[in-house]
Amino acid sequence: MEASRDLAFLSVPLVGELVAMDDPWDPYRLIDPAGEPVEGARAFLRDLQGAGRSAATARSYGMDLLRWFRFLWAVEVPWDRASRLEARDFSRWLQVAGQPRRPHWRRPSEAGRWAAGGKPYAPSVRAHSETVLRSFYDFHRDIGTGPVLNPFPLDRARGGRRAHAHHNPMDPARNERAGLYRPRVPTRVPRSVPDEEFNEIFARLPSHRDRALIAFYVSTGARASELLSTWQTGVDPGRQLISVVRKGTGEVQELPASTDAFVWLRLYQLEMDDAIPRGRRLPLWWTLRSPSRPLTYHAVHRMFERANAKAGTSATLHALRHTAGYRMAEDPSLPLTDVQFVLGHAQLTTTQLYLTPRKEAVIRRLLAHHAEQTRQAASRVAPPPAVNYRPESLDVLFGAGAR
Repeated sequence: MEASRDLAFLSVPLVGELVAMDDPWDPYRLIDPAGEPVEGARAFLRDLQGAGRSAATARSYGMDLLRWFRFLWAVEVPWDRASRLEARDFSRWLQVAGQPRRPHWRRPSEAGRWAAGGKPYAPSVRAHSETVLRSFYDFHRDIGTGPVLNPFPLDRARGGRRAHAHHNPMDPARNERAGLYRPRVPTRVPRSVPDEEFNEIFARLPSHRDRALIAFYVSTGARASELLSTWQTGVDPGRQLISVVRKGTGEVQELPASTDAFVWLRLYQLEMDDAIPRGRRLPLWWTLRSPSRPLTYHAVHRMFERANAKAGTSATLHALRHTAGYRMAEDPSLPLTDVQFVLGHAQLTTTQLYLTPRKEAVIRRLLAHHAEQTRQAASRVAPPPAVNYRPESLDVLFGAGAR
């Protein structure tokens, strides 16, 4: 009989942490409740670095490992003794319990608890967690430091067959559900910002720097972190190009931008001319308050949240990238391959998502359709009966008012 664990009354303390280290050889380290590094996670993150993964990937994988280790510490199971039952209960826990409640900033000494009733995790987050943990145990199994059986097994419905075993090479490859505890991730349509909503947000931006940033985001389609990687020598107003460092490949790519974006950029440079340090290898974007510091992603994200609050909207910073993708894809004179190049997509099928009609445009067209149907129905006149038919006879046959 399998061991039972009542998850309804389980409370997971938010102990341990993922610490950013000022060390390029060891960018992130997972710390246990006793303040000691978790050697199993440390070896796995080093293997990721050896495989060419970036520090951002190490942080993403480390956060998934932190959730898993907190669960194991709560149920008192060592990570190298975890079985399929712990993996199953952890998958159920993520699905039902949701996100943990963080300690209040006024009471930082109080330890947060991870109990049922939090905001649900998105299926994409749970799918990413399952992939990371399965690769974590695959790594330790291969080097002989972990359990022989992976707690996160593959789906046995495949029957041992490899993925795409009978795939037609003329058809595009589909993502197959490999993990047994991997949730199904629904296909999401990219959310764009309607023009009216964008104008409301842009009108409430308080500085030339913020207007320049948003104008570049919505005209280049660059990711938030990519635009912040621009150096002061990476701007070419004469050719209307701005250079960014791509997130996936790390390559420098020139992106065309609108004229308005360069106008706002020049106003920002004139406004902050005496406060911004100058240098070819210095960042382009700086904080407005002194002492000037390079602008970070979290600062830009918070700036956009404040503008949203003033405008009464709920757009996200990443939605500006989707807005740029939709605007470029809707231009009949712009090939979809050009849109793929500008957005930095590895596959053209990813760019094809922007060919899906916008929700706002579909709603607007359907409402116009219903209004036209109502107008036509109101103006429709019933034809009079033939001359040889008496109205009284028609009322007897079809009922009064049927004519």
